[in-house]
Amino acid sequence: MTTSDKNEKNCAQPAMHTPPVLSPQAWEDARQQMLEKEKAHSKARDALAAERRRMPWMAVEETYAFEGPRGRVSLRELFEGRRQLIVYRAFFEAGVFGWPDHACRGCSMVADQVAHVAHLNARDTTLVFVSRAPQVDIARLKARMGWDIPWFTLTDGFDADFGVDEWHGTNVFYRDDDNRIFRTYFINNRGDEQMGGTWNYLDITPLGRQEVWEDSPEGYPQTPTYKWWNWHDNYAEGAAPDRKWVEVSDAGEAAFRNQEDDTRA
Repeated sequence: MTTSDKNEKNCAQPAMHTPPVLSPQAWEDARQQMLEKEKAHSKARDALAAERRRMPWMAVEETYAFEGPRGRVSLRELFEGRRQLIVYRAFFEAGVFGWPDHACRGCSMVADQVAHVAHLNARDTTLVFVSRAPQVDIARLKARMGWDIPWFTLTDGFDADFGVDEWHGTNVFYRDDDNRIFRTYFINNRGDEQMGGTWNYLDITPLGRQEVWEDSPEGYPQTPTYKWWNWHDNYAEGAAPDRKWVEVSDAGEAAFRNQEDDTRA
Protein backbone atom coordinates (compact mmCIF):
# COMPACT_ATOMS: atom_id res chain seq x y z
CA MET A 1 0.00 0.00 0.00
CA THR A 2 1.43 3.39 -0.99
CA THR A 3 1.63 6.42 1.27
CA SER A 4 -1.16 8.00 -0.77
CA ASP A 5 -3.37 4.93 -0.26
CA LYS A 6 -2.74 4.98 3.51
CA ASN A 7 -3.56 8.68 3.72
CA GLU A 8 -6.78 8.13 1.77
CA LYS A 9 -7.79 5.26 4.06
CA ASN A 10 -7.06 7.31 7.18
CA CYS A 11 -9.19 10.16 5.86
CA ALA A 12 -12.10 7.83 5.11
CA GLN A 13 -12.17 6.25 8.58
CA PRO A 14 -11.47 8.25 11.76
CA ALA A 15 -9.11 6.77 14.31
CA MET A 16 -10.68 4.67 17.05
CA HIS A 17 -10.74 6.34 20.46
CA THR A 18 -10.11 3.26 22.60
CA PRO A 19 -10.44 3.14 26.42
CA PRO A 20 -7.39 3.62 28.67
CA VAL A 21 -5.07 0.69 29.45
CA LEU A 22 -4.82 0.06 33.21
CA SER A 23 -2.82 -2.06 35.62
CA PRO A 24 -4.31 -5.46 36.59
CA GLN A 25 -5.62 -4.12 39.92
CA ALA A 26 -7.08 -0.96 38.40
CA TRP A 27 -8.68 -3.05 35.66
CA GLU A 28 -10.23 -5.36 38.30
CA ASP A 29 -11.58 -2.34 40.21
CA ALA A 30 -13.20 -1.07 37.02
CA ARG A 31 -14.67 -4.51 36.34
CA GLN A 32 -16.18 -4.68 39.83
CA GLN A 33 -17.87 -1.33 39.29
CA MET A 34 -19.36 -2.60 36.06
CA LEU A 35 -20.33 -5.89 37.74
CA GLU A 36 -22.48 -4.05 40.28
CA LYS A 37 -24.42 -2.46 37.45
CA GLU A 38 -24.76 -5.82 35.68
CA LYS A 39 -26.11 -7.42 38.87
CA ALA A 40 -28.67 -4.65 39.17
CA HIS A 41 -29.64 -5.25 35.55
CA SER A 42 -30.06 -9.00 36.19
CA LYS A 43 -32.27 -8.34 39.23
CA ALA A 44 -34.38 -5.91 37.22
CA ARG A 45 -34.71 -8.49 34.43
CA ASP A 46 -35.80 -11.14 36.97
CA ALA A 47 -38.36 -8.73 38.43
CA LEU A 48 -39.70 -8.01 34.95
CA ALA A 49 -40.04 -11.74 34.25
CA ALA A 50 -41.89 -12.16 37.56
CA GLU A 51 -44.28 -9.38 36.54
CA ARG A 52 -44.72 -11.02 33.15
CA ARG A 53 -45.79 -14.26 34.86
CA ARG A 54 -48.63 -12.31 36.44
CA MET A 55 -49.92 -10.76 33.23
CA PRO A 56 -53.52 -11.55 32.26
CA TRP A 57 -54.17 -14.21 29.62
CA MET A 58 -56.29 -14.13 26.50
CA ALA A 59 -58.47 -17.12 25.62
CA VAL A 60 -57.91 -18.56 22.13
CA GLU A 61 -61.33 -19.60 20.85
CA GLU A 62 -60.53 -20.07 17.16
CA THR A 63 -59.39 -23.43 15.82
CA TYR A 64 -56.22 -23.18 13.75
CA ALA A 65 -54.62 -25.75 11.47
CA PHE A 66 -51.04 -26.26 10.28
CA GLU A 67 -49.32 -28.63 7.91
CA GLY A 68 -46.49 -30.64 9.41
CA PRO A 69 -44.13 -33.40 8.29
CA ARG A 70 -46.80 -35.97 9.15
CA GLY A 71 -49.85 -34.10 7.90
CA ARG A 72 -52.35 -31.61 9.25
CA VAL A 73 -52.27 -30.70 12.96
CA SER A 74 -54.18 -28.30 15.18
CA LEU A 75 -52.80 -25.57 17.40
CA ARG A 76 -53.43 -27.83 20.38
CA GLU A 77 -51.41 -30.60 18.77
CA LEU A 78 -48.44 -28.24 18.35
CA PHE A 79 -48.04 -28.39 22.15
CA GLU A 80 -47.08 -32.08 21.82
CA GLY A 81 -48.76 -32.74 25.17
CA ARG A 82 -46.84 -30.03 27.01
CA ARG A 83 -48.33 -27.07 28.86
CA GLN A 84 -46.46 -24.27 27.11
CA LEU A 85 -46.01 -23.45 23.44
CA ILE A 86 -43.75 -20.84 21.86
CA VAL A 87 -44.46 -20.02 18.21
CA TYR A 88 -42.02 -17.99 16.12
CA ARG A 89 -43.28 -16.69 12.78
CA ALA A 90 -40.41 -17.05 10.31
CA PHE A 91 -40.69 -15.57 6.81
CA PHE A 92 -39.99 -18.28 4.26
CA GLU A 93 -42.36 -18.14 1.32
CA ALA A 94 -42.80 -16.73 -2.17
CA GLY A 95 -42.02 -13.03 -2.25
CA VAL A 96 -39.54 -13.14 0.62
CA PHE A 97 -35.97 -12.13 -0.21
CA GLY A 98 -33.99 -15.35 -0.63
CA TRP A 99 -36.89 -17.51 -1.77
CA PRO A 100 -36.79 -20.39 -2.60
CA ASP A 101 -33.21 -21.11 -1.50
CA HIS A 102 -33.27 -19.24 1.78
CA ALA A 103 -35.63 -17.85 4.39
CA CYS A 104 -35.52 -14.19 5.38
CA ARG A 105 -32.01 -13.27 6.54
CA GLY A 106 -33.26 -11.96 9.86
CA CYS A 107 -35.41 -15.01 10.57
CA SER A 108 -32.51 -17.22 9.56
CA MET A 109 -30.30 -15.42 12.10
CA VAL A 110 -32.90 -16.29 14.74
CA ALA A 111 -33.00 -19.93 13.65
CA ASP A 112 -29.21 -20.17 13.73
CA GLN A 113 -29.20 -19.17 17.39
CA VAL A 114 -31.85 -21.52 18.75
CA ALA A 115 -30.50 -23.76 21.49
CA HIS A 116 -31.32 -27.47 21.60
CA VAL A 117 -35.08 -27.71 22.10
CA ALA A 118 -34.70 -30.71 24.47
CA HIS A 119 -33.92 -28.27 27.29
CA LEU A 120 -37.19 -26.41 26.70
CA ASN A 121 -39.06 -29.70 26.43
CA ALA A 122 -37.70 -30.66 29.87
CA ARG A 123 -39.49 -27.58 31.24
CA ASP A 124 -42.86 -28.61 29.75
CA THR A 125 -42.36 -26.22 26.83
CA THR A 126 -42.50 -26.74 23.06
CA LEU A 127 -40.92 -24.39 20.53
CA VAL A 128 -42.01 -24.35 16.89
CA PHE A 129 -41.45 -22.14 13.85
CA VAL A 130 -44.24 -21.45 11.36
CA SER A 131 -44.09 -20.14 7.77
CA ARG A 132 -46.21 -20.03 4.63
CA ALA A 133 -43.82 -22.23 2.63
CA PRO A 134 -44.94 -25.81 1.81
CA GLN A 135 -43.47 -28.60 3.91
CA VAL A 136 -41.31 -29.88 1.06
CA ASP A 137 -39.52 -26.52 0.91
CA ILE A 138 -39.23 -26.28 4.69
CA ALA A 139 -37.69 -29.76 4.86
CA ARG A 140 -35.18 -28.84 2.15
CA LEU A 141 -34.28 -25.59 3.92
CA LYS A 142 -33.83 -27.28 7.30
CA ALA A 143 -31.56 -29.93 5.79
CA ARG A 144 -29.46 -27.31 4.01
CA MET A 145 -29.08 -25.10 7.08
CA GLY A 146 -28.76 -27.86 9.68
CA TRP A 147 -31.84 -26.79 11.66
CA ASP A 148 -33.75 -29.26 13.84
CA ILE A 149 -36.46 -26.89 15.00
CA PRO A 150 -40.02 -28.23 14.50
CA TRP A 151 -41.34 -26.14 11.60
CA PHE A 152 -44.93 -26.03 10.36
CA THR A 153 -46.83 -24.47 7.46
CA LEU A 154 -49.50 -21.84 8.08
CA THR A 155 -52.82 -22.65 6.40
CA ASP A 156 -55.24 -20.04 7.74
CA GLY A 157 -55.41 -16.68 9.52
CA PHE A 158 -53.22 -17.56 12.50
CA ASP A 159 -50.52 -15.09 11.46
CA ALA A 160 -52.96 -12.21 10.98
CA ASP A 161 -54.80 -12.94 14.23
CA PHE A 162 -51.60 -12.95 16.27
CA GLY A 163 -49.77 -9.98 14.76
CA VAL A 164 -47.25 -11.79 12.59
CA ASP A 165 -48.70 -11.58 9.11
CA GLU A 166 -46.39 -8.76 7.98
CA TRP A 167 -43.52 -8.95 10.46
CA HIS A 168 -41.74 -11.57 12.54
CA GLY A 169 -42.81 -12.18 16.12
CA THR A 170 -42.92 -14.71 18.95
CA ASN A 171 -46.25 -15.74 20.51
CA VAL A 172 -46.53 -17.69 23.75
CA PHE A 173 -49.45 -19.97 24.62
CA TYR A 174 -50.54 -22.04 27.62
CA ARG A 175 -52.72 -25.17 27.68
CA ASP A 176 -54.59 -25.92 30.92
CA ASP A 177 -55.89 -29.21 32.33
CA ASP A 178 -59.15 -28.79 30.40
CA ASN A 179 -57.25 -28.38 27.11
CA ARG A 180 -58.19 -24.72 26.87
CA ILE A 181 -55.58 -22.57 25.15
CA PHE A 182 -54.55 -19.07 26.18
CA ARG A 183 -52.27 -16.49 24.62
CA THR A 184 -50.01 -15.27 27.42
CA TYR A 185 -47.36 -13.08 25.79
CA PHE A 186 -46.06 -11.66 22.52
CA ILE A 187 -42.80 -10.04 21.44
CA ASN A 188 -41.48 -8.76 18.12
CA ASN A 189 -38.99 -6.24 16.75
CA ARG A 190 -35.90 -6.08 18.98
CA GLY A 191 -37.53 -8.43 21.47
CA ASP A 192 -36.86 -11.27 19.04
CA GLU A 193 -33.14 -10.41 19.11
CA GLN A 194 -32.98 -11.79 22.64
CA MET A 195 -34.48 -15.13 21.69
CA GLY A 196 -32.62 -18.34 20.94
CA GLY A 197 -31.28 -19.25 24.37
CA THR A 198 -33.16 -21.58 26.69
CA TRP A 199 -33.31 -19.04 29.54
CA ASN A 200 -34.67 -16.18 27.45
CA TYR A 201 -37.38 -18.39 26.01
CA LEU A 202 -38.41 -19.63 29.45
CA ASP A 203 -38.44 -16.09 30.82
CA ILE A 204 -41.26 -15.10 28.45
CA THR A 205 -43.43 -18.13 29.34
CA PRO A 206 -46.15 -18.01 31.99
CA LEU A 207 -44.39 -20.64 34.14
CA GLY A 208 -40.92 -19.17 33.76
CA ARG A 209 -37.83 -21.26 34.47
CA GLN A 210 -39.76 -23.17 37.16
CA GLU A 211 -36.91 -22.99 39.67
CA VAL A 212 -37.36 -22.33 43.40
CA TRP A 213 -35.57 -18.97 43.42
CA GLU A 214 -38.11 -17.38 41.07
CA ASP A 215 -40.86 -15.08 42.26
CA SER A 216 -43.90 -16.86 40.84
CA PRO A 217 -47.58 -16.99 41.82
CA GLU A 218 -48.55 -19.55 44.43
CA GLY A 219 -48.96 -23.09 43.11
CA TYR A 220 -46.70 -22.67 40.07
CA PRO A 221 -44.41 -25.67 39.43
CA GLN A 222 -40.88 -25.16 40.75
CA THR A 223 -37.93 -27.49 41.26
CA PRO A 224 -34.49 -27.00 42.85
CA THR A 225 -32.18 -24.75 40.87
CA TYR A 226 -29.73 -26.49 38.50
CA LYS A 227 -30.96 -30.00 39.36
CA TRP A 228 -33.08 -30.51 36.25
CA TRP A 229 -30.23 -29.56 33.90
CA ASN A 230 -28.99 -32.39 31.71
CA TRP A 231 -27.26 -33.34 28.49
CA HIS A 232 -29.74 -32.81 25.66
CA ASP A 233 -29.73 -36.53 24.80
CA ASN A 234 -30.11 -37.69 28.41
CA TYR A 235 -33.45 -36.33 29.55
CA ALA A 236 -35.91 -38.96 30.75
CA GLU A 237 -39.46 -37.94 31.57
CA GLY A 238 -40.20 -38.27 35.28
CA ALA A 239 -36.63 -39.26 36.17
CA ALA A 240 -35.17 -37.99 39.44
CA PRO A 241 -32.10 -35.73 39.21
CA ASP A 242 -28.83 -37.64 38.94
CA ARG A 243 -27.30 -37.96 42.42
CA LYS A 244 -23.80 -37.08 41.25
CA TRP A 245 -25.04 -33.98 39.44
CA VAL A 246 -26.87 -32.90 42.58
CA GLU A 247 -23.59 -33.11 44.53
CA VAL A 248 -21.68 -31.20 41.86
CA SER A 249 -24.29 -28.46 41.50
CA ASP A 250 -24.66 -28.09 45.29
CA ALA A 251 -20.91 -27.68 45.66
CA GLY A 252 -20.78 -25.15 42.83
CA GLU A 253 -23.64 -23.11 44.28
CA ALA A 254 -22.05 -23.14 47.75
CA ALA A 255 -18.75 -21.90 46.31
CA PHE A 256 -20.59 -19.15 44.47
CA ARG A 257 -22.45 -18.06 47.62
CA ASN A 258 -19.21 -18.02 49.61
CA GLN A 259 -17.58 -15.87 46.95
CA GLU A 260 -20.54 -13.48 47.08
CA ASP A 261 -20.21 -13.23 50.87
CA ASP A 262 -16.46 -12.58 50.64
CA THR A 263 -17.09 -9.78 48.12
CA ARG A 264 -19.60 -8.10 50.45
CA ALA A 265 -17.28 -8.40 53.50
